[in-house]
Amino acid sequence: MSGSSTSIFDLLQDEEEQQRPTTARPRAGIGGWLRLVLAAAGLAAAVVLGLRMAGVGLSAVAVFAGFLAVLLLRRLARALAPPPPVPVRLRRPADRGEEDGSYDWSVRDALGSSVHRWEAKLTWSQGQPERFARAVLPVLGELVDELLRQRHGVTRASDPDRARALLGEPLWNFLDTPPKRTPSPRDLAAIVAQLEKQ
Repeated sequence: MSGSSTSIFDLLQDEEEQQRPTTARPRAGIGGWLRLVLAAAGLAAAVVLGLRMAGVGLSAVAVFAGFLAVLLLRRLARALAPPPPVPVRLRRPADRGEEDGSYDWSVRDALGSSVHRWEAKLTWSQGQPERFARAVLPVLGELVDELLRQRHGVTRASDPDRARALLGEPLWNFLDTPPKRTPSPRDLAAIVAQLEKQ
């Protein structure tokens, strides 16, 4: 981990929670089209004036048409973009009525998303040691560094000798050397159990 302000919760946070789109939909109507044409005309005038001051002659109509096309494409792309996601509101069981025992399975939580991402990475790298070394080991290393930082105030990079002593030889070697084979689920369970002891 590069900064000491990163916590384990930042690593497990859902990516969609971090990247909420904040752009509004473009305005429609005659006023919106007029603003678009005026913006294209203003940009074209500025470019043509700048080019003429530099001694380059260019057709003002061509520059205007180019800017108008770019602005129209931008507007079209915004219009065709999917709507922003609906914010997820976590509900407590008391909100829905505890008597029927129902659970709202449509509610997504960060832990479930994180588990799904880990499952996808492990499935994708199954039987491919180079994929495992590229996709899974760096993330495991970050989690190990975060646990070491929170519990002992060190990371593998800041104090390698102490981190090696805390982790133990098998876990240190697992994180330090790329595997020749993808670890089995039993091996990964043993590694996680060893991590939880830290």
